[in-house]
Amino acid sequence: MQIRSGKLPQARQLARLGQELGRAGQLRLQWMTHYLTQGRNAAFTCRHFGISRQTFYRWWRRYDPHDLSTLEARSHRPHHRRQPTWSIALADRVLRLRGQFPRWGKDKLVVLLGREGRHLSTSMVGRILAHLKRRGLLVEPLTQRVTASRRRRAPRPYAVRKPKEYQPSQPGDLVEVDTLELRLLPNLVLKQFTARDVVSRWDVCEVHSRATATAATLFLDTLLARTPFPIRALQVDGGSEFEALFEEACQQRGLRLFVLPPRSPKLNGAVERAQRTHTEEFYEVTPCSYQIAALNQELQNWERIYNTIRPHQALDYRTPQEFVTQWQAERKPKSVTNLLDEYNPFPLQAFLVYNLPALNSQQWSVRC
Repeated sequence: MQIRSGKLPQARQLARLGQELGRAGQLRLQWMTHYLTQGRNAAFTCRHFGISRQTFYRWWRRYDPHDLSTLEARSHRPHHRRQPTWSIALADRVLRLRGQFPRWGKDKLVVLLGREGRHLSTSMVGRILAHLKRRGLLVEPLTQRVTASRRRRAPRPYAVRKPKEYQPSQPGDLVEVDTLELRLLPNLVLKQFTARDVVSRWDVCEVHSRATATAATLFLDTLLARTPFPIRALQVDGGSEFEALFEEACQQRGLRLFVLPPRSPKLNGAVERAQRTHTEEFYEVTPCSYQIAALNQELQNWERIYNTIRPHQALDYRTPQEFVTQWQAERKPKSVTNLLDEYNPFPLQAFLVYNLPALNSQQWSVRC
């Protein structure tokens, strides 16, 4: 054999055969080429490609340089497969039973066939059903909806989904709002509006007779009055009480309003946990009034205890008031105009809301 052009004879044919191989076959062809060009050193070839000697020798014994398809993976299908043992009449009977009862599975069909004297195993009936589906003889019926479909809500004019990049970092960045149903008497159902700031754990609660957009708007005013920091965004679920008038009130006050996707209360986990705490630590252990005005007074007193006395594990056993006070001290630079804030860092508005009722009733003292 003479090599005049510096190329192997039939190089184009070999190259074409190599291109027709799959990716795995081309890789195995590289094994063989490396082995033949490197002095038939199998250990070096295995180390170079990171394969075992057993794998290499298995493919070397299979390799035929005149038929590169020998480097392709072979089918693992067994040469002899078990043939179906059921008859055409039996398959037709299963098909007719399934057509008569389209929602019944192989277990129920076995019982029906047994009543006819056809004693089959459940697995055989399952194989018959699979065979009929593969041949296209068994087609699942079209479902017909008979239950009332869910009412499709109209698009919200102002509320949007909370963007993923919006992450609360300071008090007021995100306040979650939700309603809690109260059944203090068998025939008395009240609605409590609960708001929790996700950063400071500051809670505001108020009870109304119904959960309407008007009641939610009134609670919004209460929330803004009792919160010792500016609120920038609210997050609510898709309840009707947080639409219409409430949405307009948020837009007028410049508050961002985020609405949750359907059936996702876990995204409002902070306020959901707050309602459990209020239920366990206030309603279940405190005799409550049944009049809304008196109940709101008692609830406001509990709210003061919750925000100013109760230690919170999530805040390193500080109260929300202590957390907000420290945050305000770190946020504002010390100057002459802040002397009053250093004397009493707690905002005057919240101080009057929480302390004046207690001072009048002499229930607790204020440290100055």
